[in-house]
Amino acid sequence: MSEADAGRDQPRPGAVRAVGFMVASFPLRLAQFVLAVAGIAIGVAATVIWIGLPILFGVTALVRWFGDVERRWVRTMLDCPVPDADRLPAEGNVLRRWRVQLTDPTTWRDLAYLLLCLPLGVLEFALGLAGVILLPLGIWVVPWLGWLHGELALALLGPPRAQRLAARAQRLQASRARGVDAAEAERRRIERDLHDGAQQRLVAVAMSVGRAKAKLDGAPSEVRELLDEAHSDAKLAVSELRDLARGIYPAVLADRGLDAALSAQAARSPITVDVDVDVEPRPPAAVETTAYFIVGETLTNVAKHAGATEARVRVRRSGDTVTVEVTDNGRGGAEMRPGGGLAGLADRAATIDGVITVVSPPGGPTVIRADLPCSW
Repeated sequence: MSEADAGRDQPRPGAVRAVGFMVASFPLRLAQFVLAVAGIAIGVAATVIWIGLPILFGVTALVRWFGDVERRWVRTMLDCPVPDADRLPAEGNVLRRWRVQLTDPTTWRDLAYLLLCLPLGVLEFALGLAGVILLPLGIWVVPWLGWLHGELALALLGPPRAQRLAARAQRLQASRARGVDAAEAERRRIERDLHDGAQQRLVAVAMSVGRAKAKLDGAPSEVRELLDEAHSDAKLAVSELRDLARGIYPAVLADRGLDAALSAQAARSPITVDVDVDVEPRPPAAVETTAYFIVGETLTNVAKHAGATEARVRVRRSGDTVTVEVTDNGRGGAEMRPGGGLAGLADRAATIDGVITVVSPPGGPTVIRADLPCSW
């Protein structure tokens, strides 16, 4: 069982399994407790002679083996996601291996679990037998006790809590990465459908209406007015669809990358924009899309609100991070407010674990920086 499995929520076992676990575990608990405690006591007492050390060696190995047995038993009966022990590697002679085993926290957690399980096992055995006779107890109470025992096993026999949380975070991160990739693929599909479907049909309609106008020189003025209106609306719809498709995912970004796409944005800006891009090797599509829209929305805000006459776009890749900086010579004073445009940029960057920072003293210049990871 992997650490990611250990990070998932522990389910509540069924009544039959919980009762079976509590009844069948008692003889095992008793044997483990007696062997462990007696072995430790005899080994410590016999250390004054040479026989004590081999006994302690054997008890240590036995405790670790009991811990592995308990992990499999709890997984089987309680469906508790306890992974196999992640033990320190032991090499060298017998004394070195024993020293590693004694310094391994997993060994002591195994022992703590075995010592706790005898008094706990007595209570569980009694409740397990009572659950067989009293069905409400067996159906409702015993499964919850089984769940509590699973929590104890997970705490002592499983990985440390920090490691379990890290495994869960890793699993959620992988899930989000799949979601980002799926959203990116869906965005491309919508752009392709708009370009190849509705947009092409509207172009055909506009062309047909245009040909019809050319053949209706003698038609009543009302008909010509309707055709003119339809022709204008069709061309307007085509233009709006092109803008929409470009806003979803620009074709130049997919075909030629960030340098060409950002240069095209700069050419459309009403102010002078200098573009400098170096992102080899080419980053993932989600990073390119995020960088493209951050630059586009920032340049739009600069043109509308900053009072700037020029701006500079600088995009660099360093290792697994793409850094985007947009600098303008405007009046400054920009800040990130809830619900504002800069907050929207931060939200867009956060979808791939990116971070937006804003430096904008009064009087300028303003620097908007985005650090976008290429893996998440």
